[in-house]
Amino acid sequence: MTIDDCYQLGYVVKTHGLKGEVQIYLDVDSPNEYKNLESVFVRKGQQLVPFFIESISMNGVKAIVAFEDVLDLKGAQELKGHELYLPLNALPELDGDEFYLHEILGFQLEDSSTSTVVGRIENVIESGPQLLLSVLTKDENEVLIPYDRSLLKELDRGNQRLKLRVPEGLLDVYLSGNDED
Repeated sequence: MTIDDCYQLGYVVKTHGLKGEVQIYLDVDSPNEYKNLESVFVRKGQQLVPFFIESISMNGVKAIVAFEDVLDLKGAQELKGHELYLPLNALPELDGDEFYLHEILGFQLEDSSTSTVVGRIENVIESGPQLLLSVLTKDENEVLIPYDRSLLKELDRGNQRLKLRVPEGLLDVYLSGNDED
């Protein structure tokens, strides 16, 4: 299992008690969907190491977890700060026009106002509350398109196409030649 096959669930915040339990932070939209976890992958360097969960007690976005092979404070301290991962196939299925950010990578972005293909979505950049879609045009130019749910017109998973109302004039800024040279 590689990091590319997984998504980050959260991370170990601190130890809890003396018997090897840890407090974890769940960086997910619906933490309660994870109250029956049986195992997670802990990132150690560039490797993901499986850890089996003996017990988990949820409290909002935080949980107290006892791992099977972590039996004392020293073992729990070694996990502090480590990231927790789950396989991508463990994500709940989304339908309609909801999507996970990793899911739209490689999709064609189409401007719904002009019905023209802008390019291929290469990356999604989370900049505070604003999402930016990094789109590579056919001319290999990078265009950053702000994403807001109100701009979404259609998500076509079968054809890997995202139709978005691109703000008027934005593409002109990126794609017009620089005449000041």
